[in-house]
Amino acid sequence: MSWNVRIGINPLSWMNDDLPSLGGETPLETALKEGKEIGYEGFELGNKFPKDGPGLKAKLDEFGLACVSGWYSGFLAELEPGQTNDTAVAAEIERCKAHMSKLQFNGVKVVAYGECAGTVQGQMDTPVSKRPQFASEALWQTYAERLNAFGEHLLKTYGIKLAYHHHMGAYVESPADVDKLMALTDPAKVFLLFDTGHAYFGGAVTPVDLLKKHVKRVVHVHCKDVRTPVIAQARNDGWSFLHGVINGTFTVPGDGSIDYAAVLKTLKDSGYEGWLVVEAEQDPAVAPSYQYAQKGYQTLRGLVDALN
Repeated sequence: MSWNVRIGINPLSWMNDDLPSLGGETPLETALKEGKEIGYEGFELGNKFPKDGPGLKAKLDEFGLACVSGWYSGFLAELEPGQTNDTAVAAEIERCKAHMSKLQFNGVKVVAYGECAGTVQGQMDTPVSKRPQFASEALWQTYAERLNAFGEHLLKTYGIKLAYHHHMGAYVESPADVDKLMALTDPAKVFLLFDTGHAYFGGAVTPVDLLKKHVKRVVHVHCKDVRTPVIAQARNDGWSFLHGVINGTFTVPGDGSIDYAAVLKTLKDSGYEGWLVVEAEQDPAVAPSYQYAQKGYQTLRGLVDALN
């Protein structure tokens, strides 16, 4: 039986939402045309895509591409003054309507949930080490309860799974954080977006080991490779996340040190079905978009074909 996965890409190879100076002048159509030509079946979303469901579908249909998923900036980790758990979840439910409706219209089954409360990931001058952390077990527990409630709403209302993205500079960054989140949340309501690059940078020296622990919760995968010497320097010198991006912490599969054969075999053996998404924040002036997007695709395509 062939393995039922699809290979997609994030537009970060062409243009960066957090750092518009990286490829900001590149038209969306260039990315879509080149991605399709390389062989990708779909794209994750970025700031240059149409904001409404029908408009988004029409744009992707022009190039024969599917909508893979889209990042959603969530704010459930910290309560605003006067908020309770219930009102915080209610506010998130209201805030997500347009985004989730757009994804639903385009047949998307998972949303990349990124926790943005307190995050330092978008701050050029703040070291990753200054990220927020929960100060008590009680705070972890209440956060898990909010995520459970929000995840349940997304499933019931939109048929979309909350795929939690562990991320550098945010509350859930390290392998221990991922372990804790998975232990406290309901496996029927909160799922995992496994990002190989963030796993390594966050402390998983062998990302496949972290993947094996939680592979049954994984509903979405970001395939991001790492340049280990650059990450070592980022840690030693106290770089911010964005400073690391500019200096090449991440790259595409096949250009770094992560063992993707082991990662993909683990996913296949577990019965994973879904998207494998090439995502590598880089400066296109240093890492030419087409060349690197093609390298990422060919690496994953070759490994998937070898497993079939």
